[in-house]
Amino acid sequence: MKLTKYEHACMVITKGDSLLVIDPGGYTTPLSDLDGVVAIVITHEHADHWTSEQLDRLLDRNPDARIFAPGGVVAVAMSYKIESVKAGDKIEVEPFSLKFFGEKHAVIHKSIPVVDNVAVLVDDTFYYAGDSYTVPDVPVGTLAVPVGAPWLKIGEVMDYVAEIAPKKAIPVHEAVLSVVGRQMANARVETVTVAGGGEFFALDAGESLDL
Repeated sequence: MKLTKYEHACMVITKGDSLLVIDPGGYTTPLSDLDGVVAIVITHEHADHWTSEQLDRLLDRNPDARIFAPGGVVAVAMSYKIESVKAGDKIEVEPFSLKFFGEKHAVIHKSIPVVDNVAVLVDDTFYYAGDSYTVPDVPVGTLAVPVGAPWLKIGEVMDYVAEIAPKKAIPVHEAVLSVVGRQMANARVETVTVAGGGEFFALDAGESLDL
């Protein structure tokens, strides 16, 4: 199984000839050439994690792909056939196994509504919590770690990584950072990942990692 990072929060997991797409959002270059997509996971409704244009591109080439998202996404994307998921749900989409955790997006500010957000664990190996610090109650092989966001403080990210103690970690959600800011955030996350016995891989868009 292989993980390929795209810009910002989008990732594609490949297993044989089958693809799982996570968070095809507006900060990601157009996903116009992906075939074999069996499922799409959207963690929450914000546009940097999904857009109708990205879904249309994926569905044009993969009309049978199943889409999973929390209730907030289902409510705002009614023109699509989206299966609502919540914490505790377990779904098999051959050849992938999906488990969902958490309920809400991290707080940005008290004046901004907190939207639905789900975390996903793929094949009991790869974990991504969307825009949250949801810690699963199971071991994590590879963790996707948000490193730049309006809701994010790097010290809280470090505590989050330390609590999970993944074997591998990659930084995501960094489109809002400058080059210097990204380097600084990566260094902090790498330090705590290594301290917990794991390895850190600072993937650029288009680069892959074996899971």
